[in-house]
Amino acid sequence: MTVVRAHPGHHRTWPLTLTEGATVQEALIAVQASAPEALVRVAGYAVFGVRVQAGHVLRDGDRLELLEALQAEPKDARRRRAAASRGAG
Repeated sequence: MTVVRAHPGHHRTWPLTLTEGATVQEALIAVQASAPEALVRVAGYAVFGVRVQAGHVLRDGDRLELLEALQAEPKDARRRRAAASRGAG
């Protein structure tokens, strides 16, 4: 399985070998041991884009995604960009 952490402009991946029936929590413990910086500011988890909880059982080939909290509410961010483009034109 692979653990992925996306950052603006780049991403990092960590391959993991876990026992069958391992959970997200067990994957996090393994990542913490080898790359503790990967878990800084993690607000949630997903497997192939679908939110999961720490108790979710992972399967061979899964991609565990480490999610950060939104830095801005999407609707507010769109409104600010639209206002800025109207003012610049």
